[in-house]
Amino acid sequence: MAKDLDLITIGRSSVDLYGAQVGGRLEDMRSFEKYVGGSPTNMATGTARLGLRSALMTKVGDEHMGRFLREELVKEGVDVTGVLTDPERLTALVLLGIRDEDQFPLIFYRENCADMALSAQDVDEGFISRARAVVATGTHLSNPQTASAVLKALDFARKHGAQTALDIDFRPNLWGLSGHGDGENRFIASVAVTEKLQSTLHLFDLIVGTEEEFHIAGGTTDTVAALRAVRAVSGATLVCKRGADGAVAFTGAIPDRLDEGQSGPGFPIEVFNVLGAGDGFMSGLLKGWLDGEDWPTSLKYANACGAFAVSRHGCTPAYPSWEELQFFLQRGVVEKALRNDTALEQIHWSTTRKRDWDDLRVFAFDHRMQMEEMDGATPERIGAFKELCLRAAVAQAAGRPGHGILCDGRLGARALYAAAGQGLWIGRPVEWPGSRPLRLEPQVGEDAGGLKEWPGEHVVKCLCFPHPDDDDAMWADQIATITRVFQSCRRNGLEFLLEVIPSKVGPFDDKTTPDVIQRVYDAGIYPDWWKLEPFRSEAAWAASCDAIERNDKRTRGIVVLGLDAPEDELRESFALAVRFPLVKGFAVGRTIFGDVARDWFADRIDDDSAVARMTENYARLCDIWAQARARTMEAAQ
Repeated sequence: MAKDLDLITIGRSSVDLYGAQVGGRLEDMRSFEKYVGGSPTNMATGTARLGLRSALMTKVGDEHMGRFLREELVKEGVDVTGVLTDPERLTALVLLGIRDEDQFPLIFYRENCADMALSAQDVDEGFISRARAVVATGTHLSNPQTASAVLKALDFARKHGAQTALDIDFRPNLWGLSGHGDGENRFIASVAVTEKLQSTLHLFDLIVGTEEEFHIAGGTTDTVAALRAVRAVSGATLVCKRGADGAVAFTGAIPDRLDEGQSGPGFPIEVFNVLGAGDGFMSGLLKGWLDGEDWPTSLKYANACGAFAVSRHGCTPAYPSWEELQFFLQRGVVEKALRNDTALEQIHWSTTRKRDWDDLRVFAFDHRMQMEEMDGATPERIGAFKELCLRAAVAQAAGRPGHGILCDGRLGARALYAAAGQGLWIGRPVEWPGSRPLRLEPQVGEDAGGLKEWPGEHVVKCLCFPHPDDDDAMWADQIATITRVFQSCRRNGLEFLLEVIPSKVGPFDDKTTPDVIQRVYDAGIYPDWWKLEPFRSEAAWAASCDAIERNDKRTRGIVVLGLDAPEDELRESFALAVRFPLVKGFAVGRTIFGDVARDWFADRIDDDSAVARMTENYARLCDIWAQARARTMEAAQ
């Protein structure tokens, strides 16, 4: 049968809780960042980012952390057919820290965890037959039950013509050789572990490990002798990782010197965090191996992916996309601390964002000042009305992709929180309404530090009123505030939408908004999204799109705002805007809710009537947008 997967990785899956503070003991960590973890899970993610069709076989718990892993894998493009849910056990956790360049304390919380319940009965031959390669890791050979699952998967792989690979991935305390507090230890000699590994090595076409890992596999701390001991029981290609000395591949007899193996170029970078570097290395190696590259090229990929990993915080978040890897290989090292390389980090961020939103229809009810001015409105009633707005948005979306909301956290907190997990695109404002120069909501703080409390699915929306004719002081003030918001977004892993409305504060022509856009980029600010006025000329749209694409070809795109325009005007605006591929959708508010809100605050209609009317208004705008897109696509054909 046709192979629709490039590889399946098997074994550990965990949630990594990474200490956010660097340079202290794990005991002193004040907060933690949450990432996907576990060697096979890391590799499935890393290879998917490089363009391989990757899948994972493991087990997770029937709880929040298990759902987190599954959802993150789906977002990364990993096939989760083999990710099974264990109703009795918890998903494994790992607590990690970065103390200095040599110390990386970690604690494995793996007592009777879900992934260690994987058994031979869980291995489906049909699933394994879909893959060109099956990749195992050493930890799941440490237990008879999980080992039986791995061996069965390897048997099916070989039966169906797939290649097989082993990352030795030796963690002494996961083999029961040391205590819970010894998670950082990478080597303890053990005859029993060596015998177990050697009983399986003949099953693999590729075996990868550090020198210490080959020591345990070969039963000696002499690296050449250990490699020869492995060679005696396996004809696999052996890839030995040597840290700063690079890595070498051996396809035949083991020479007297490691330097005589095949190697790829290394990269002189600053080592910040070695945790997860091996999984990054393996991801790059598997990419080259499965693409049929020679070993020097495959090792070049591997060394580069390992370099990314050791220079960034976390494991899977550090791994590069294929576009990022190619950029790095072509340009080379400019800044040895890769996490401080601005150009590289921009590519990393923009090519590893989750989900695609190519057609976005947003119901915007983040309005504060406009609602506060309505007769009968109070903070409590505004909050209640925004919950009705959410009901309308959810009713129109009906579980379909491409719908979203804009809602604030000061007056609309209950609606905002209720929107979580409903599949909506969720934007949330930070600006103090109407402020010029720009000021931020008290909840956000002038340093934008309040963004630390925001969920990862919230897109930070910032509205400002800059104009090319503003004096230097006004520009400096506004840019400084936008910069703080932008930097806080990146620090907290949040997407950033910048809304600019220059027409409200000065003369306006086709060049006004493009000029504003260029000044924003000149300040080193790269919004993920732009929210722009509904221009009346094709020239204004063309110039604005060119200004964005000239500076950031990887931007998410533009959404068109409504400005309380009647539907007929929006119809004309949409018809013009959709001619430009960078325009992904609309974000309209008062056209949908304005009259309804006035009636509801005046007690002229009840809740259900308000929801019904807003749902109808929103649906009608969605139809107008869809029709405009359809006509444009037909004309293009």
